[in-house]
Amino acid sequence: MEERGLGYVVAVKADTSVYPGDVELVTAAYSGRGPRPKPSYPIPPMSLRELALAAGRDTFSQVCWRQGTRKTAGNPAADMASKFALVQVRPANRNNTRAEDGSLRLKLALVEWPDNTDEPTDYWLTNLPTDTPIEHIVDLAKIRWRIEHDYRELKTGLGLDHFEGRTWTGWNRHVTLAALAQAFVTMLRLDPKAPAPA
Repeated sequence: MEERGLGYVVAVKADTSVYPGDVELVTAAYSGRGPRPKPSYPIPPMSLRELALAAGRDTFSQVCWRQGTRKTAGNPAADMASKFALVQVRPANRNNTRAEDGSLRLKLALVEWPDNTDEPTDYWLTNLPTDTPIEHIVDLAKIRWRIEHDYRELKTGLGLDHFEGRTWTGWNRHVTLAALAQAFVTMLRLDPKAPAPA
C-alpha cells in the first residue's frame, strides 16, 4: 500500500518487533580485514508491548471515537472512549524495506491502554504523517465496526449471499446490484428531508 502512495492504519500483534523511533544507525570501526561493517542499530529490537510499557501509563490520553448506544449513569452520552498513545517506531521485521543508508522507515504506532487493564490491549501501525491528530488515527483504527455493519447489511438485508449462479458475469452483476442497492439505502438514510418511519 505504501508503494502505491496509500495511507493505512493496520492492527498488529503486541509482539511485533520494533526499534524506538529515535534510535540512530551506528557503523562499527573497520578492523582492516574482511568486508567493511554495515550500519546497524546499537540495541536489539523490542516488542510493541515492551515499548508501550516502558513509555508508561502517563503518556496515554483519553480519546472518544464515537457515541455508542448504551447510556449509563457514569456515561450518560454513551461515549466510546479509551486511553491511547502515539509512539514513533521503526518496524524491525526482516522483510521491511530499508532506505539507501540502511535505516528502517519511521512509522507511528497507536497503542490502546484502557483504564481497567494492567497493560495495553491493542496495537496498530500507520504510515500517516506524524502531525496527524491522534483522534483521526483512532477513528480510522476503530472503524472496523462500520465495515462489519455494512457487510451484515449487504448479506442479510440486500441479498449479497443469495447468488446461486455459476458464471463470473452473473456473480459480478449480482454483487454490483447489491452494492448499488446499499448505496441507495445509505443515501436515503442520510437524507435529512426523508420522512422518518412511523
